[in-house]
Amino acid sequence: MITRLNMNRMLVSIMMLLTGCLAAVASDTIPPASPRSLQWRVGVEMNPAWVPGTNGFLKGENAEGKSIRSTFSGDIRADFSFGPSTRKGMLYRDLYQGIGLGVNTFFSNSLLGTPVSVYVYQGAPIVYVNDRLWLGYEWQFGVACGWKHFCRETADDNAAVSTCITAHIGLGLKFQYSLSERWQMSAGLSANHYSNGNISWPNEGVNAIGATVGIAYIINPRQEDPVPDKSMLEEADKGRWFYDITVYGSIRKRVVFVGDPPDPQLCPGKFGVAGLQFSPMRSLNRWVAVGPSLDLQWDESAGLAPYWADGTTGDMIRFRKPPFGKRISAGLSAHAELTVPIFSVNAGIGYDIINPKGNKAFYQLLTLKTFVNRCVYLNIGYRLGSFKEPQNLMLGIGVRM
Repeated sequence: MITRLNMNRMLVSIMMLLTGCLAAVASDTIPPASPRSLQWRVGVEMNPAWVPGTNGFLKGENAEGKSIRSTFSGDIRADFSFGPSTRKGMLYRDLYQGIGLGVNTFFSNSLLGTPVSVYVYQGAPIVYVNDRLWLGYEWQFGVACGWKHFCRETADDNAAVSTCITAHIGLGLKFQYSLSERWQMSAGLSANHYSNGNISWPNEGVNAIGATVGIAYIINPRQEDPVPDKSMLEEADKGRWFYDITVYGSIRKRVVFVGDPPDPQLCPGKFGVAGLQFSPMRSLNRWVAVGPSLDLQWDESAGLAPYWADGTTGDMIRFRKPPFGKRISAGLSAHAELTVPIFSVNAGIGYDIINPKGNKAFYQLLTLKTFVNRCVYLNIGYRLGSFKEPQNLMLGIGVRM
């Protein structure tokens, strides 16, 4: 049995791996004799947002009969960009990555608490309006700690959050404007999702959609903006194949439909998951790559329904042990990947050719790859079924060839 303490340690470990890897890659990027290799910024952001009523708890089915409709967060952030005289700086102009710390209130501390988020983030321009203004994207990934959560031993009926620590996933679209050589302002839209990746139950999650406004101070503004050599750009944008091999594992909860008519039953305990992916990818340019993937996964909780012991329910539900092969899925998926220094973000849609009974054959994957060096990366991903059924996290390591 995996305890709640172990689950919280797993989520904290995810964040420690990301921040440690970010620091290692950043330090490895700095040539000792070049103080202008990186440009550093510090700043603050404010994020007022609307909370959609995606589950009964948020709609008011709670101890206080109160609906939760809004949230507000304040963040402190520090990030760096590659210097304009470096190769990465010329190829990925104004790309930035860093670490943020945010405090979030849902104006209902007794129901959800006041979680604190620690996250890594990365952003880059999509289009330049002029020399001072550009529109870009930003993603965030980390952990949110301090939720008031569901507890089986008490009367707390929180269906949205079941652990005091959850994952924090964010996506934003921002205008960035240079007020002066040292000051920048940002404003745009953002969306955030909080859940534990089906490690514990219930796992309805909390979402927030709103605005973001921030200001940042550039510690060492760049003195030049070199134009990259044409041959450098052509070489970076040349199409080429690369091959990713990823192994991963996780734990998950499982609801099984048994009986006649089928009745949903939450299985006690947690189940192991292990997987292997082989992904040949073709880069379209320096930013984007696409390709297929062969996805193999073994899920200890898959295919349980046909092996149900008749009449057992609730905490006493029992199953005979399915054969090993009945718990394996094999699918093909199509992927698109944002390929930038340090991090790559990969999204995929697939279908299981071999599919255990009770699983959704149509699945979706979202993965963050953090590169330790040019070939080895840490893999943190999430698998869904039919865009709505949480399946499992994908925590592992991969090799790019």
